[in-house]
Amino acid sequence: MKANRRDFMQALGTGSAGLAVGAAALTTSPGIALAKGNDGQLLQVGDNIAVANTQYGKVRGYILRGIHHFLGMPYGADTSGANRFMPPRKPAPWTNVYPALFYGNSAPQNMDNRYANQFASFRDHWNYGDVSEDCLRINVMTPAINDGKKRPVLFWIHGGGFTAGNAIEQDGYGGENFARLGNAVFCSINHRLGPLGFCNLAGVGGEKFAASGNVGMMDIVASLEWVRDNIANFGGDPGNVTIMGQSGGGAKVCILTAMPSAKGLFHKAVVLSGASRRSGEKAFSEKLGAAVVKEAGLTASDLEKLQAMPWKEFYAIATKAQQAVAREAGPGGGMMRGFSPVVDGTILPQHPYDPVGAPTAANVPMIISSVENEQSPSWTDSSLEAITLADVAEKVKLRAGFGAGFGDKAKDVVESYAKAFPGKTPAEIWSLVSSNRQSVVALADVKSKQPAPVFVDWFTWQPPLFDGRARAFHCVDICFWFYNTDVMLTHTGGGPRPKALSTKMAGALLQFMKTGDPNGGGLPTWPKYTSAKGETMVLDDACKVENDPDREARKALPS
Repeated sequence: MKANRRDFMQALGTGSAGLAVGAAALTTSPGIALAKGNDGQLLQVGDNIAVANTQYGKVRGYILRGIHHFLGMPYGADTSGANRFMPPRKPAPWTNVYPALFYGNSAPQNMDNRYANQFASFRDHWNYGDVSEDCLRINVMTPAINDGKKRPVLFWIHGGGFTAGNAIEQDGYGGENFARLGNAVFCSINHRLGPLGFCNLAGVGGEKFAASGNVGMMDIVASLEWVRDNIANFGGDPGNVTIMGQSGGGAKVCILTAMPSAKGLFHKAVVLSGASRRSGEKAFSEKLGAAVVKEAGLTASDLEKLQAMPWKEFYAIATKAQQAVAREAGPGGGMMRGFSPVVDGTILPQHPYDPVGAPTAANVPMIISSVENEQSPSWTDSSLEAITLADVAEKVKLRAGFGAGFGDKAKDVVESYAKAFPGKTPAEIWSLVSSNRQSVVALADVKSKQPAPVFVDWFTWQPPLFDGRARAFHCVDICFWFYNTDVMLTHTGGGPRPKALSTKMAGALLQFMKTGDPNGGGLPTWPKYTSAKGETMVLDDACKVENDPDREARKALPS
């Protein structure tokens, strides 16, 4: 591994993660016990330890603090060469025992200056290392194997839009503590991203490349098929799988609910800060694919040259083409203006929730979540705390958070939020208007028309970091859901205050996984969402339900 990959023992949790659960807790947790006579040994690894069967061959992991870890297991073949732009293929079976001891390669993505921002590298504690097209890997963390029990399965999909990320890019993505807390099975994956996952060449290359605009999503379906076929060997129930993703991962969750090939492979869905009703448009996607071919100096007759060239060379060509198409298209469009999944009429028949919910989603209960601030523009620059409302209005004319600005409506938007939240400073209003819940409410309104219930929350907990300027930022909530607040110290500060909220949130998630309803896990009564009332669970030191807490403020937002 490259030097920037985390030291192996740190990855095992001998740093801050090791503080999360002590040996004493392991010996008293239900269904979990340390091996007899091991004198409190926390890590067990060896030829005959943590060996499980898969349909492709045996795998060997390790046991850490009573939880079995199986990392980097292949669920698909290498996607390079002739497999590039093609649907995922099954991995070749193996005869030896596969060493499932470390996370697999990250999918190809832009790795330049990944650690250049000292603030972001400290706060998010990025985990990146080797990158290759042989990246279709799944990780499983489970309390036990081969015991015939059917534990609920959580299937985590990482964020990073559709272009970046991996299954363990943040320490808080680990599933050890959650598996122990809930006697559940935790899975996470890597899959193809960016132009290698979503370059639509169908308009140029015809039927051979018909799936090319969606192969990154087809990878996720293939990994869910792996769960269906193998997870029982790891103590999990293939009939009770909850998919969960944050940011771009949340958008992927929404898209999966609209894919016929994914129907029946999961049973509940959780969307964190990634509420998405639409996917990419076919015309734009094919135009972008054609621009890539043109930029490469190729024609429809020699697309195999795109498959043969080194991925970095292709990536540079694709990026240059995408930037040119984006300039021509003008501002707006968000993630769907780049390489993204596409409504092709077959793999993805319709936009997931626009104008109505996909029929494949009808019976899938859903939690839709967002955080109060998403971005806190002043977290690295305290001078911005002195900003005025007039300055905020100027700031959000052209850009607001992850999206386009509000243009001529900026002043009205800022004044509307200031009126609705009179206790907030201008810097906080800047964050609120840039992180508005418009997409959450829009998705919830559509989803609530389907038979399965939808539950909405708003995470408003403020971390005591960077002099309080960190605020409830994008990604901060993940470690709360996974019972990892003492692991992801750079997000929470650690200690009893965040752990108290995490206990309630993780408990609610476990209840949702088991029953399709988050009630009974430690939070106050959480009613399902309706458009009329906008019932929203506010997650903070003191949790409570409010009816659409920012409805009046949102009225000023452009549609």
